[in-house]
Amino acid sequence: MKFLNRLVIVAITLTATIPAVAHIEKAEPLQSLRQSYFALLGMTFGPMADMVKGKIEWNDETFQAWADDLAGVSGYQVERGFAPGSEEGKTRAKPEIWLNGEDFNSKLADFRREAAKLSEVAAQGDRAAIQGQFGATGKTCKACHDEYKAKDYLY
Repeated sequence: MKFLNRLVIVAITLTATIPAVAHIEKAEPLQSLRQSYFALLGMTFGPMADMVKGKIEWNDETFQAWADDLAGVSGYQVERGFAPGSEEGKTRAKPEIWLNGEDFNSKLADFRREAAKLSEVAAQGDRAAIQGQFGATGKTCKACHDEYKAKDYLY
């Protein structure tokens, strides 16, 4: 029975892993890592922004789930994707990241801290406090975008 359980776990893991890895561009795996990370952040942060702005109906449980997702995804060590030499190719990352790594990592740490706070505040259910913390989290995104994200890219 243990063997069968392990076999099922391995099969599920492989089934889940293949699609996740299949999209990685073989020539630019570090860019793919970065782009995947930031796409996940955007697909989580964007709907929360719509809820805060009133574009979609407010729902405490849904917002909490998204805030938890954001906090979880933010902890992924995307720094691996900024290894020396990975600035070449199709990327929105400005060369300044590699020149100012300490500042970039500091801004990334600020974002992670505020994303974790957003999850904590969302759990309390105080909409005004949630919106305030959402704004604080968004400012950490903007701080990095202003310095390190190119505006003229493919899309």
